[in-house]
Amino acid sequence: MKTVVGTYDNIQTAYAVSNDLVSAGYNRNDISIIANDRDAAYSPYVNTTGVKTSDDVGAGAGIGAAIGGIGGLLVGLGALTIPGIGPVVAAGPLLAALTGAGVGAVAGGIVGALVDLGIPDTEANLYSEGLRRGNVLVIAQVPDASANAVTRIMDRPGLIDIHKQADTWRASGWKTFDPNQDVVVANRRM
Repeated sequence: MKTVVGTYDNIQTAYAVSNDLVSAGYNRNDISIIANDRDAAYSPYVNTTGVKTSDDVGAGAGIGAAIGGIGGLLVGLGALTIPGIGPVVAAGPLLAALTGAGVGAVAGGIVGALVDLGIPDTEANLYSEGLRRGNVLVIAQVPDASANAVTRIMDRPGLIDIHKQADTWRASGWKTFDPNQDVVVANRRM
């Protein structure tokens, strides 16, 4: 199995990618989405019984539709807080890994959960930092022979080159993801 990751600038694009993967025949049980929710833009659409209906969504219909679609498209949908990241919404095997053992119990928190899905440690640190900074991740675990096809499905407007983004962070002094680092939200530390 190969783990293919796409990093996006919004949840609507991530939803479209996951939908296209399922439509192309990839197993929904092998696809994860995780989005930073520091502004509480997504969690209002997730409640204890699942995803709110479009009647509950109101002005956020686009986001609500994407969140609702993720809840129906992928395995589970949940809101949780990850040390070093803050609040997130997630679906799929990554959510199960983070909630099954408890985020703190997963060796290395989010980095450990990503490594457990087959992502090399160096890359897991990049994706974790990207998530902290507002990126949305789509993670697909697919047969080795399907990796190129999945990469083509994931390649679309909104796809972020995580390595170029990390170069920008490094220019500002960033070295690696640190779950003990303060999470900056709208120019205030949490």
